[in-house]
Amino acid sequence: MGFLVTKSVYTDQYRRFCTLLIQARKAAGLTQVELAAQLNRPQSFVSKVARGERRLDVIDSLEVARALQLDLQAFLQQLDAT
Repeated sequence: MGFLVTKSVYTDQYRRFCTLLIQARKAAGLTQVELAAQLNRPQSFVSKVARGERRLDVIDSLEVARALQLDLQAFLQQLDAT
Protein backbone atom coordinates (compact mmCIF):
# COMPACT_ATOMS: atom_id res chain seq x y z
CA MET A 1 0.00 0.00 0.00
CA GLY A 2 1.48 3.35 -1.01
CA PHE A 3 0.67 6.97 -1.23
CA LEU A 4 0.18 8.92 -4.40
CA VAL A 5 2.08 12.15 -3.94
CA THR A 6 1.70 15.00 -6.35
CA LYS A 7 4.00 17.96 -6.67
CA SER A 8 1.81 20.00 -4.37
CA VAL A 9 3.73 23.19 -5.05
CA TYR A 10 1.76 23.40 -8.31
CA THR A 11 -1.72 22.84 -6.90
CA ASP A 12 -4.39 25.44 -6.20
CA GLN A 13 -4.25 24.45 -2.54
CA TYR A 14 -0.50 25.14 -2.33
CA ARG A 15 -1.01 28.52 -4.00
CA ARG A 16 -3.65 29.22 -1.34
CA PHE A 17 -1.13 28.12 1.33
CA CYS A 18 1.34 30.69 -0.02
CA THR A 19 -1.33 33.41 -0.09
CA LEU A 20 -2.30 32.69 3.51
CA LEU A 21 1.37 32.84 4.56
CA ILE A 22 1.77 36.21 2.86
CA GLN A 23 -1.34 37.49 4.63
CA ALA A 24 -0.05 36.16 7.97
CA ARG A 25 3.34 37.81 7.45
CA LYS A 26 1.72 41.14 6.65
CA ALA A 27 -0.69 40.81 9.59
CA ALA A 28 2.35 40.25 11.82
CA GLY A 29 3.75 43.51 10.51
CA LEU A 30 6.86 41.88 9.08
CA THR A 31 8.63 42.45 5.80
CA GLN A 32 10.21 39.57 3.94
CA VAL A 33 13.59 40.76 5.16
CA GLU A 34 12.44 40.83 8.79
CA LEU A 35 10.88 37.37 8.57
CA ALA A 36 14.00 36.01 6.90
CA ALA A 37 16.13 37.44 9.71
CA GLN A 38 13.93 35.74 12.33
CA LEU A 39 14.27 32.46 10.43
CA ASN A 40 18.02 32.94 9.98
CA ARG A 41 17.50 32.48 6.25
CA PRO A 42 18.14 34.73 3.27
CA GLN A 43 15.35 37.00 2.07
CA SER A 44 15.28 34.97 -1.15
CA PHE A 45 14.01 31.99 0.88
CA VAL A 46 10.94 33.95 1.99
CA SER A 47 10.44 35.36 -1.49
CA LYS A 48 10.59 31.93 -3.14
CA VAL A 49 8.10 30.53 -0.63
CA ALA A 50 5.74 33.45 -1.27
CA ARG A 51 5.94 32.90 -5.03
CA GLY A 52 5.44 29.16 -4.69
CA GLU A 53 8.90 28.39 -6.04
CA ARG A 54 10.01 26.65 -2.85
CA ARG A 55 8.07 24.13 -0.84
CA LEU A 56 8.00 24.17 2.91
CA ASP A 57 8.33 20.88 4.71
CA VAL A 58 6.77 20.29 8.12
CA ILE A 59 9.79 21.60 10.03
CA ASP A 60 10.02 24.72 7.87
CA SER A 61 6.29 25.29 8.35
CA LEU A 62 6.67 25.07 12.13
CA GLU A 63 9.55 27.55 12.08
CA VAL A 64 7.60 30.02 9.94
CA ALA A 65 4.50 29.63 12.12
CA ARG A 66 6.56 30.33 15.24
CA ALA A 67 8.16 33.39 13.66
CA LEU A 68 4.73 34.70 12.67
CA GLN A 69 3.21 33.69 16.02
CA LEU A 70 0.65 31.57 14.18
CA ASP A 71 -1.34 28.69 15.56
CA LEU A 72 -0.29 26.20 12.89
CA GLN A 73 -3.28 23.95 13.51
CA ALA A 74 -5.73 26.84 13.05
CA PHE A 75 -3.79 27.98 9.97
CA LEU A 76 -4.04 24.52 8.41
CA GLN A 77 -7.73 24.30 9.25
CA GLN A 78 -8.23 27.62 7.49
CA LEU A 79 -6.36 26.26 4.49
CA ASP A 80 -8.43 23.09 4.48
CA ALA A 81 -11.68 25.07 4.68
CA THR A 82 -10.99 26.94 1.45
